[in-house]
Amino acid sequence: MNSIISVKFKTDGKAYYFYSNNIDLKVGDYVLVETEKGIQFAIVNEIDIVKQNLKMELKDVLRKSTKKDYDIYLKNLKDASIILEETKNKIIEDEIPMRLLDATYTFDRKQLIFNFVADERVDFRNLVKYLAAKYKTHIELHQIGVRDKAREIGGIGSCGLPLCCKTFKNSIDGISINMAKNQNISLNPNKINGCCGRLLCCLSYEDDLYSDNRKNLPKIGEEITSGDFTGKVIKLDILKKQVVVDVNGEEKVVDFNDK
Repeated sequence: MNSIISVKFKTDGKAYYFYSNNIDLKVGDYVLVETEKGIQFAIVNEIDIVKQNLKMELKDVLRKSTKKDYDIYLKNLKDASIILEETKNKIIEDEIPMRLLDATYTFDRKQLIFNFVADERVDFRNLVKYLAAKYKTHIELHQIGVRDKAREIGGIGSCGLPLCCKTFKNSIDGISINMAKNQNISLNPNKINGCCGRLLCCLSYEDDLYSDNRKNLPKIGEEITSGDFTGKVIKLDILKKQVVVDVNGEEKVVDFNDK
């Protein structure tokens, strides 16, 4: 059966989708796939995926990897690691304001790809020419954002657990300050920002529930009537769908679960 699977090119990297090409695969298998950057060595992350609304046409898995493929993959890793250190020294020597995070060969070694971070745009044209001449392959340098940097490096979040982006999140969804406001979370940057300095990914996890519960709740400061009293809303408990109302100095709880 030509089912949809996801693969990762790095153990903790982003997942990409392919057709299984009727190959009998299981999670953890090594495969070769064709990408825009060339042939890549990958590990099967999920199988038999029910995925709708994919915005691109999926390619097929080329084949399961062989022992020879795996040996080539290991050699590519070793060579790329050596090149990374040599290139870091070149950057220091040329005083280029950038910091390399990794270097990766495609399986067929047609491309050598570097990821780097920098505080501003960097002119790396001379560096690309130097690398292309030295390593005789196509060179790509990608400047990545602080969220991607956190995913590459990893760390511990304010919750005490390893970063979500490093452990299980396949993509970084759009996260906005409105999510924090929606959940009545203090807008103190120390509370709502992650290690990367951007809004916490986990703000999106329960946002749909908060948005749904908020639909019928009045706003703070709004005057409401419930039963035999009228008062002003002073507190919200969004998860319980309850509000606290000030009635002539006395606090009363109004439950909106059945409203």
